[in-house]
Amino acid sequence: MSELVTMGDEGLDYVLRGGLPRNAMYLLQGQPGSGKTTLALQFLLAGAKLGNKGMYVTLSETREEITRVAESHGWSLESLELFELSSFQEVLESTAGQSMFHPAEVELVEVTRPILDEVDRLKPSLVVIDSLSEIRLLSGELLRFRRQVLALKQFFAARQCTVLLLDDRTADIGSALLESLAHGVITLERESPTYGRTHRRISIDKLRGVAMREGYHDFRIETGGAVTYPRLVAADHPGRAELTPLPSGIEELDTLLKGGTDRGTNTLLIGPSGVGKSSVATQYALAAAERGEHAAIFLFDETVDTVCARAASLGMPLGEHLDSGLITIRQLDPAELTAGEFSHAVRQAATRDGAKVVVIDSLNGFMDSVPDERFISMHLRELLTYLNHKGVATLTVLAQHGLLGDVKDSTLDVSYLADNVILFRYFEATGEVRRAISVLKKRSGPHERTIREFILGENGITIGAPILEFHGVLTGTPTFVGDNSESLLKKS
Repeated sequence: MSELVTMGDEGLDYVLRGGLPRNAMYLLQGQPGSGKTTLALQFLLAGAKLGNKGMYVTLSETREEITRVAESHGWSLESLELFELSSFQEVLESTAGQSMFHPAEVELVEVTRPILDEVDRLKPSLVVIDSLSEIRLLSGELLRFRRQVLALKQFFAARQCTVLLLDDRTADIGSALLESLAHGVITLERESPTYGRTHRRISIDKLRGVAMREGYHDFRIETGGAVTYPRLVAADHPGRAELTPLPSGIEELDTLLKGGTDRGTNTLLIGPSGVGKSSVATQYALAAAERGEHAAIFLFDETVDTVCARAASLGMPLGEHLDSGLITIRQLDPAELTAGEFSHAVRQAATRDGAKVVVIDSLNGFMDSVPDERFISMHLRELLTYLNHKGVATLTVLAQHGLLGDVKDSTLDVSYLADNVILFRYFEATGEVRRAISVLKKRSGPHERTIREFILGENGITIGAPILEFHGVLTGTPTFVGDNSESLLKKS
């Protein structure tokens, strides 16, 4: 296997199966603003740290503009050779006044020769040429352009250089030609949604001799460089978790689940807003912390302060476990997040932090972070399967429409992805709004089929006896069928 060159981005190297094979020519293409210059500089700087001499040839931007990009990331270009081809502008000016000759007829030697001479003088092993648009402009004809690119490829191959050719794709002429001549093709894309920040993604369209990870991967430009978030494929992370019970710390809830949920499974908590889904999810995180295990909570809809205040009102010692680090809470903004970035954060919680319980609150917020709803179920499936393989117990919260939360009117149906489904309902009884809890599904074993009253109070979560006096509780308007409705009003 040939030696690999790092791109300076751990996620992108993962997608490339370690990096780019040395001594070849690659095409890095994307529309203006997609991140080509940042990624190219990152590529050279990462190589310089490993002792590889790098050279950046700029035809389309000035030295000051390239330096400004580097400074925005806190980079110094002292370790690189930055070559600004001033003769390119002179060539254009010399042809601008000609009436008998079209610029396409100007010999490209006047532009390319200084580049080749400088490469021979400096002998770099990594080279970036920014960009091919100018060479395409001078070439004019497709045949001339092909000959020039092929000549560059042969020149650099003879000198054992790894080359990135940048192309802004502003002209379709020659695009397919470039892709056919390059050893590999990396494409950057950017999209500005109606609301929220710009979304970027990267794909490896071609890489000869390498089984790269195909498809689109989320890509972000941050202060400090470009970051790739590889698309999560659960099959790439096989594992087999032992399905042992995961206590909730509430005996009645564990009774409903015949011992509790199991590790290595995912549980969907579904119901209308305010019914208590998040409180139950927090209870599982607290129970894990009480056992000395780490739990991670990801918030889309609430702030950390709100969660802590609610936990305090229920007598839950959330604060002390946050201080000890056994529970971590991360507040997320759906408008600033992509599905790939979220999956990466959850993976880090499970692998780097060793979280045994992961709470996602809520799936409604996660859905807002995915521009195309058609694929949200696929994102979720891969993420939940990955966590199951790692033996993590996952609790996902899904809010239904309206305060009564009609089961048939759910924003997102992911119940088929869940191993366990716990349903929460409001219902009216004796002039009061009450709460009910029931287990609809448990794949890993039996569960109780009764409907129990669910109470939130100063002493925490209380689950009452099965509701036997009423029929139709899940509809929200039950019918009294018992002898004494007072039994329902007795609170523990």
